Amino acid sequence: MQKSLYFLKFLLESICKTSQLSALQHPIRDMTQHNSFKAAGGATKNRTVLKRFERIDLLRKRKEWKDGQRVVGLKKTKPEE
Repeated sequence: MQKSLYFLKFLLESICKTSQLSALQHPIRDMTQHNSFKAAGGATKNRTVLKRFERIDLLRKRKEWKDGQRVVGLKKTKPEE
């Protein structure tokens, strides 16, 4: 019984030492963003998908929105150009 306790203590100490060493060797770095997600040349492209409130505003301008109408299941709208 005594030997097994010493063995477990040895295992725990060795695990702690290796995890501390690996943390020192490989410090945590900030995640970088892949180039495909960045805007090319810093210019922003016109969005083709509108948010719900933008769609409702657009429908109001086109007089296709009635007050009290449900906001879920809106008809498809193309953004103004």
